[in-house]
Formats: sequence, C-alpha cells, structure tokens
Amino acid sequence: INVSTCQAITPNFVRENKIMSQSLDKILNDDALSIKVLKGLVENSFDSILITDASAKAKIIYANKAFKTLTGHSPADVVGKTPKILQGPATDKKVIARLAKGTSFEGKAVNYKKDGTPFIMYWKVIPAKLGKNTKVWIAIQREGSSI
Repeated sequence: INVSTCQAITPNFVRENKIMSQSLDKILNDDALSIKVLKGLVENSFDSILITDASAKAKIIYANKAFKTLTGHSPADVVGKTPKILQGPATDKKVIARLAKGTSFEGKAVNYKKDGTPFIMYWKVIPAKLGKNTKVWIAIQREGSSI
C-alpha cells in the first residue's frame, strides 16, 4: 500500500467510523432497546464474557454460555466465586498482579479448564464506570492454543 492509497482510504474510514458511532449512540440512547441489544450481544457472543463486581474480592456476577464452552464451568456454578477458579500452577502471578491494579488490561495467561486442562487464555478486562466509580469489571476471553 502506498501513501496515496492510505490517503484515499482514511477519509472513508473516518466517515464510516463516525456513522457507526452515531448508529450505536442512537441505539444506546433508547434504554429499552439498548438493554435488549447488549443482552443479545453478550448472550450470543462467541467469546466468553465474565463480569465481576468491583469489590476487592472481584466476585463473579455473570458468565455467558461461551464461558462454559471455554472453561467447562457452568455459569450458574461460578456466580459468587472469583476468577481464581481458572488459575493454577502455571498461571503467571505477574499477569494476575497487573489485573489487581484496577486498570484496563489486555493480555494472555495460562488458565485451567474445569477438568484441569491448561490452556492459553487471551483476554481484555475493562471497567464499567458510572462517573468516576467502577461498578463492575468486564472480561472478554478466548482460547489461544492448547498447551
């Protein structure tokens, strides 16, 4: 790709991004619709989605169906527990320490399925805030490769 191609693509990309953002804003400004859309996205995502409370213990308050596919843990069985149920001997403690800092995070680590099988989990963790207060943490997770 040369410079003139990039210059031609950039305005279209910016315009399309602006249109998509405006479309999303329109959906999210309708409370009833936004709840249905977000619920549909979370429940039907191919990626595992785990939501924890914002307490120091970070207890799980939601896991989608893809979480069970990824880990073998039933969503109903993990509510009230902590994500430590996924950790084991090969889980990098430095990565876990970075998560404990309370900032957004993107990375990977060795985690363990319910049956004890280790796997590489890629994930992104982001806060959901009201004002400056973090209310919950959202983790979007997927399997990298088997070990």
